[in-house]
Amino acid sequence: MEFPRIDPVAIALGPLQVHWYGLMYLIGFVGGWFLLIWRAGRPDSGWTRDQVSDLVFYVALGVILGGRVGYVLFYNFGKFLDDPLWLFAIWTGGMSFHGGALGVLFAFWLLARKFGKRYFAVADFAVPVVPIGLGAGRFGNFINGELWGRPSDAPWAMVFPSDPMGVARHPSQLYEFFLEGIVLFLVLWLYSARPRPAGAVTGLFGVGYGLSRTFVEFFREPDAHIGYLAGDWLTMGMLLSLPMIVIGAAMIAWAYKHDDRPALKRG
Repeated sequence: MEFPRIDPVAIALGPLQVHWYGLMYLIGFVGGWFLLIWRAGRPDSGWTRDQVSDLVFYVALGVILGGRVGYVLFYNFGKFLDDPLWLFAIWTGGMSFHGGALGVLFAFWLLARKFGKRYFAVADFAVPVVPIGLGAGRFGNFINGELWGRPSDAPWAMVFPSDPMGVARHPSQLYEFFLEGIVLFLVLWLYSARPRPAGAVTGLFGVGYGLSRTFVEFFREPDAHIGYLAGDWLTMGMLLSLPMIVIGAAMIAWAYKHDDRPALKRG
């Protein structure tokens, strides 16, 4: 199957060009903002519109700064040592989800202090909409024809124009769009619709994303400059995702064990 060639530039107004990938980030942040505003409107939410706006702004900074630093440290540290200023060359590409996740966790801490809320009151409120940005970003990867999968003879395998080998490959970006975007969003949004123990929603995100990413890594081509870490299966993406599963599961168990809410609010 041939890759459906899509112009990566969505809007061109003279010298001004707006790329689809940038629009995907915008969709993720704006979509999350609207849904959180809706939830903040509930009588028992404990959130205001201004707090939601601050939350989205801080998260955006955490995603961009953490994602870039994470990519440099986790995936291309050697290049950073050769050229430290490359860290700031965001226009050359290179973002890491795991780095962005750490940036967002730090943003939650800053906001918890600013709003006088408990850490998980912030995290559990925000993480259900994170998959919107994840899914949008993966769809942006697909439009750009990047981060493609391993060679495959599946009927839906595609030949990506950026692939120097010119072989049919798994469209792993779409697998991630479905699992990390659509499925994970539905699971978290429905689970968080009812009151849960502090930390349970955040823990479920860790488990859900870790499992989704680890599964897709079996179909995704590893970064060329890193390759496989062991055999022909272990990748850096797996190595960084497995702790998320373990820590997330431990968080869920801890949350329910230490749930001190009134019995009528449990569910």
